[in-house]
Amino acid sequence: MAAGPPPPLDPIPLPVFSDEGFGDKFLRKTRENPLVPLGCLCTVGVLTYGLISFKRGNIRRSQLMMRARIVAQGFTFMALLGGMVVTAMKSRK
Repeated sequence: MAAGPPPPLDPIPLPVFSDEGFGDKFLRKTRENPLVPLGCLCTVGVLTYGLISFKRGNIRRSQLMMRARIVAQGFTFMALLGGMVVTAMKSRK
């Protein structure tokens, strides 16, 4: 078996990323999966309302809002997971 010349040691070029600011990236990600920011806003809204109810002494409504917060967090998590699955399916094609 004859050994040929060694392969060239050319460096692998690094990927070039565009200068994308926080606002641009946020808008792009929101367009890709709009349910995640919506779920986050719902979670924060329900949490805030539950804390206000707790401060006012309405324990029953406070408990209801904390349970609703769990539902909103679950929705957000499922939206995030669904977005990841859709992105993975797009990259396979």
